[in-house]
Amino acid sequence: MTHPMPTTADSLRHHLLVATPALNTGFFAQTVTYIFEHNNAGAMGIVINRPANLTLKAVLSHLKLDCQEAFAQQPIFAGGPVQTEHGFVLHQGAGHWERSEWIGDDIWLTTSKDILAAMGVGRGPTATCIALGYAGWGAGQLEQELIDTSWLTTRADTNILFDVPAGQCLAAAGNKMGIDIHLLSQTVGHA
Repeated sequence: MTHPMPTTADSLRHHLLVATPALNTGFFAQTVTYIFEHNNAGAMGIVINRPANLTLKAVLSHLKLDCQEAFAQQPIFAGGPVQTEHGFVLHQGAGHWERSEWIGDDIWLTTSKDILAAMGVGRGPTATCIALGYAGWGAGQLEQELIDTSWLTTRADTNILFDVPAGQCLAAAGNKMGIDIHLLSQTVGHA
């Protein structure tokens, strides 16, 4: 387990990106993305509200790992269009996993399959979001998208990450910012 270097004041690490109506087509339309890395080289995040039509049981079966029925239906999310064959588990609590990184508050990102094996038999963390793939931005790309009003940002909220159903994440993130995201115009921020 590694702890990150301190982040700068302008880093969006441990924040949510909330798609505005300006992103009305493509993969990111109506998404909420958890940013787990943001620095001068770019940003990386996981979309937390786009179900991938897969379950934990299907993923564990593909990996030839056991899955008890009680945990079989946990959804898997399409975390982003980059490296869609790689799994990412956002979770609360450190645990003892091969590859984990602390992100902020009590949020960890684990990329080793030992956490999935434990989850399949009820020994993993209980607050989780499992995704295949991630979203990535090159240096300055996310900042330009923010200027272009493609995204709104808010500090991450464990309730939105782990408890709110996928279909309600966008509205919940908007509510956290005090807005109804569905009432925004496609030209938000432009005079």
